[in-house]
Amino acid sequence: MKAFLASCLLVFVPFVAGAAEPSLSAKLQAADDLRVRVTKAADAEGLRHILSGDLRYAHSNGLVDTRDSFIELVTSGKVKYETVEYEERSFSFPAPKIALMSGRAHVVAQTATGVMDNVLSFLSVWREEEDGTWRFLAWQSCRLPPKS
Repeated sequence: MKAFLASCLLVFVPFVAGAAEPSLSAKLQAADDLRVRVTKAADAEGLRHILSGDLRYAHSNGLVDTRDSFIELVTSGKVKYETVEYEERSFSFPAPKIALMSGRAHVVAQTATGVMDNVLSFLSVWREEEDGTWRFLAWQSCRLPPKS
């Protein structure tokens, strides 16, 4: 009987664990949609809420921001994000309380040197904080060549 119960657990637990993944993906997609909205709106309070205090944001040009420097960059008008449209966006869950988001995004922003209009490949990290809130922890991106 114990062997039968153990076998049932081995069969059913992966389905139960996997069942939570789509709803978590949807929750993180909504959180990321909010992150994009508050970034485009240059909403300092919204950014402070969604970005982790440990944020490491590595732009496609190699510059790296912390949460405070990213908020300053966006709210000062030095960079104005106009478009962030995902061509691909997927989530994976390599460890408890950690989610990886990867894909391709078309990003248009006004900068001091002009318009940045690129398709980026990216990898980002979301972390569930102690209070149960998922916050944006890291971003790393690179420019992709134009499609031929």
